[in-house]
Amino acid sequence: MSDRTMPAAETQSAPAGATTGTPHIDAGDAGYSKDLKSRHINMIAIGGAIGTGLFLGAGGRLAGAGPSLAIAYAVCGVFAFFVVRALGELVLYRPSSGAFVSYAREFMGEKGAYTAGWLYFLNWSTTAVADITAAATYAHFWAMFSDVPQWVCALVALAVVLTANLISVKYFGEMEFWFAIIKVVALVAFMLVGIYLVVTQHDVDGSTPGFSNITSHGGVFPMGMLPMLLVIQGVVFAYASVELCGVAAGETENPQKILPKAINSIMWRVGIFYVGSVVLLALLLPYTEYSEGQSPFVTVLDKIGVPGAAGVMNLVVLTAALSSLNSGLYSTGRILRSMSLAGSAPKFVGVMNKGKVPYGGVLFTAFFGVIGVALNKVVPDDAFEIVLNFASIGILGTWAMIMICSLLFWRRAKEGHLERPSYKLPWAPYTQLVTLVFLASVAFLMWYGGGVGRTTIYCLPIIAALLVGGWYVVRKRVGAIASASAASSGSSAATTTEK
Repeated sequence: MSDRTMPAAETQSAPAGATTGTPHIDAGDAGYSKDLKSRHINMIAIGGAIGTGLFLGAGGRLAGAGPSLAIAYAVCGVFAFFVVRALGELVLYRPSSGAFVSYAREFMGEKGAYTAGWLYFLNWSTTAVADITAAATYAHFWAMFSDVPQWVCALVALAVVLTANLISVKYFGEMEFWFAIIKVVALVAFMLVGIYLVVTQHDVDGSTPGFSNITSHGGVFPMGMLPMLLVIQGVVFAYASVELCGVAAGETENPQKILPKAINSIMWRVGIFYVGSVVLLALLLPYTEYSEGQSPFVTVLDKIGVPGAAGVMNLVVLTAALSSLNSGLYSTGRILRSMSLAGSAPKFVGVMNKGKVPYGGVLFTAFFGVIGVALNKVVPDDAFEIVLNFASIGILGTWAMIMICSLLFWRRAKEGHLERPSYKLPWAPYTQLVTLVFLASVAFLMWYGGGVGRTTIYCLPIIAALLVGGWYVVRKRVGAIASASAASSGSSAATTTEK
């Protein structure tokens, strides 16, 4: 553990069984405004559980795995809940805008924080590419944009969201609040329409809704269980934003009261919005009617023949893509600032503007979005799948670091060095261990599935080499900052003692 995160009043000779009375302090938490309210956090948590992985990715995965996709969503949803519940316990112990990077610094040292931060950046820098690709794909639904190159649509989406994200956290919270409202209302409306169609047996483009669309087309596993297992890495991507509420807690006035309610509601959201939506989609049409190039919700509404319905849903899924991009810019900006002040990221990513937004980190992430614009120009048909796999590696790494931090936190509490909050991850430490095994299994499935996924796994040594090489570049600066902070803490403690 780095000395710079230790409270000045804490001594290393604390008796066994004692708990620390003062929480650790991370320099990256200073300077933020506490403008996010309860409604913001609740809707950010909802928005994080409803993203482009459902709206865009579910079409191709339904076509590839059939109705068994609902099982994949349910299983991954359980582990996503474990991850965010573990992060929630850490946040209740000590709220931090640096989130799991700050906790990795406390329990694993600066190397752990460095690794966690850059894996998270890998996640969101590639997810930004996926989001602008999704936005460009959705825009092509309308005839007025059909002749506009996909990369132009992607560039416009990035520019709009970037501009909005740089204003202030209050505006970010408001945008995410309304983005989430739109997504939830649209999904609820779609599900109500879908339930009505199933109950009334209303014809959908020559198909009668009901279980016959499943039983007459190969059942729940039309191509066996293997395709369901192989789509899990894409399903994990669908839950990539669930940890966002933990990052946002650092800019909230009362996270101890707000966060548990937001996290606890994630399970029923997963059950209704993900599993429920996929089951409905499978009941409404045979899985063979869905395709990778179109949102499954748009497919259904288009076949129903309701004038303008598909256009409205397409606007909603476009909103979801922009919301995800907005969230990625927000969270990486905060994570990169925490790393910058510790010395493990460039200095400019730690700079804040008058609106108390770490604009350096936001712009740095947006730069990689520009690379995504280029990818859309070169390989527009494959851009989404290519970056999806690399984003999945970042997600797996981030979730693994969260669970490792949670495991080390549990061990410290067991040894009596600190006290766990009342809001605990259930069944620890088995929950952390089982989740880590699950994440390793997902990585294996990526390799086993071949194609882009196997290529991505083969890139792991390159990613590891870059992380190691980067550490040797920044370690002297990290050590100097840690030493200066430790000296400053020691001086402050001495002054307090004299007083």
